[in-house]
Amino acid sequence: MSTQESTGSAPGTYEATDPAHRLDRLPIGPWHRRLTAVVGIGAFFDLYEVFLGGVLAAALAEPWALTHTQKSWLIASGFLGMFVGANVLSVLADRLGRRRMFLVNLGLYSVFSLACAFAQDATQLSVLRFLAGLGLGAELVLVDTYLAEFLPRAVRGRYIAWAYTFGFVGVPVAALLGARLVAGHELFGVDGWRWLLVAGALGAAFIQLLRTRLPESPRWLAAQGRYDEAESVVRDIEARVGIAAEARPVREAAPAAAARVPLKRMFRAPYARRTVMWWIFQVLQTVGYYGFGSLAPVVLQAKGHTVTESLTYAALSYLGYPVGSALSVPLIDRIERRSLIIVSALGIAAFGLVFGFASASWLIVAAGFLLTVCSNVFSNAFHVYQTEIFPTGLRSSAIGIAYSLSRLTSVVLPFVALDVLDDLGATAVFSGSGVLMVLLCVNVRLLGPRTTGRSLDAI
Repeated sequence: MSTQESTGSAPGTYEATDPAHRLDRLPIGPWHRRLTAVVGIGAFFDLYEVFLGGVLAAALAEPWALTHTQKSWLIASGFLGMFVGANVLSVLADRLGRRRMFLVNLGLYSVFSLACAFAQDATQLSVLRFLAGLGLGAELVLVDTYLAEFLPRAVRGRYIAWAYTFGFVGVPVAALLGARLVAGHELFGVDGWRWLLVAGALGAAFIQLLRTRLPESPRWLAAQGRYDEAESVVRDIEARVGIAAEARPVREAAPAAAARVPLKRMFRAPYARRTVMWWIFQVLQTVGYYGFGSLAPVVLQAKGHTVTESLTYAALSYLGYPVGSALSVPLIDRIERRSLIIVSALGIAAFGLVFGFASASWLIVAAGFLLTVCSNVFSNAFHVYQTEIFPTGLRSSAIGIAYSLSRLTSVVLPFVALDVLDDLGATAVFSGSGVLMVLLCVNVRLLGPRTTGRSLDAI
């Protein structure tokens, strides 16, 4: 992310209008990069939880004599919490502010993730993972919404992609660490899997501390009619990036932005078509994206590998997450978002089939790696895309409600997928996943609007 990047404003000059226009025209500088890093690295904890469900189910199956249903609940409980959290916290973010919900969500996750480390049986652990999931429910929604409302349109796509790259760098590290901790059984007299939960809790607490210095979104403040506060935040950002703005009141330029947007607006033109498309999308993408991350260790065990081998192979496959995220950076603002989603989804389907059929260790790891590369090109493209298809007053709510459907699907997924895995094998699991990803592509192509390079207000 070069310090020379700009969105078109001449250094030292600036035409002051409404917050949205002013933020769109800012030159990119160190302030934007710090914001992107602090916000984006929180995305790590979302996928960390996805990874952790499969690890716990694999690691505790023997020592706790877990039944098939208990393993499914260990994976599903976190997703159930995320479903509830996504519906509640994302709607509150449109009512109470992005920054406030940022602090609430990671605070909840940190407290209950630490409590998970002290669980004594599968029921306690599942309940506490549900409560931890409540906090994470709106994390990715808030990451997407918050960054989209600060970043200039010319770099919006690739900077959100960088944000996820920061977060996903930690995933293979955590997976490899998890494999070693589970294999070692105990560290300082404490079960290795418990340390994974402690690490998640402490990491989230540290990121929450960094986020206390984040400003509130000026777009959100203006949408609430809080023009003076929006003006103050925008002026502070302008000063930080070296722009001198004219002393012109924001309220003269953008009074129309003040109205709250009711939730029912999602179901009226032009948003009804987008809402239906995105609800269908979130249900289908869960199987291809989160299905692999949460089920890979269990699938590998079903193929006959030991717990340690399964976690190691999964960890090596997870190296594709940061690689795919970084690969998306130069692509995301050059290729129409809708097209990039479709191509990468087809890649997930293809490599998922190879992973399901493979028996050789090298092919399992190679297919898993390529699948996760495609997964994060796909993920970054759709995370940017969803911020662009709804207005500011509705953005967090509309994204969050649709996103909650993916979490609800994730609750059901382990019960269905593990039954199919037991009865028909890994090939059937990934064949079904491939069919659903093809349907996703048809849905996006027929119902999704074009967005790349356009301002949020124009879209």
